[in-house]
Amino acid sequence: VQLQASGGGLVQAGSSLRLSCAASGRAFINYAKAWFRQAPGKEREFVAVITWSGSTYYADSVKGRFTISRDNGKNTVYLQMNSLKPEDTADYYCAASSRQYYGGTYYYTPSVYDYWGQGTLVTVSS
Repeated sequence: VQLQASGGGLVQAGSSLRLSCAASGRAFINYAKAWFRQAPGKEREFVAVITWSGSTYYADSVKGRFTISRDNGKNTVYLQMNSLKPEDTADYYCAASSRQYYGGTYYYTPSVYDYWGQGTLVTVSS
């Protein structure tokens, strides 16, 4: 089982990027899929999740700017990032969880995820 993240890059503040995370090895239709990020010297933090039922939840810092979505047919989850800010600079990681919680806050913790992709670096210049 592998999660392959892509789409990172160097952009100016105010720009947009779309990250993709493709899963291979098994189907993740009933899995919650999330994005986390980790800036240098900081802990990994929750960004967004789309639950097994399709509900979406966001960190306050990205709400209104980022959108998480999925394409079950392609076994892929996306993170559309608009109005990027320098403080969004980080390695972005996708993750998948088999746990079926009712409510988003349970998914804010990295420990509930079974699979992780490698990071894709997003750098936002001012």
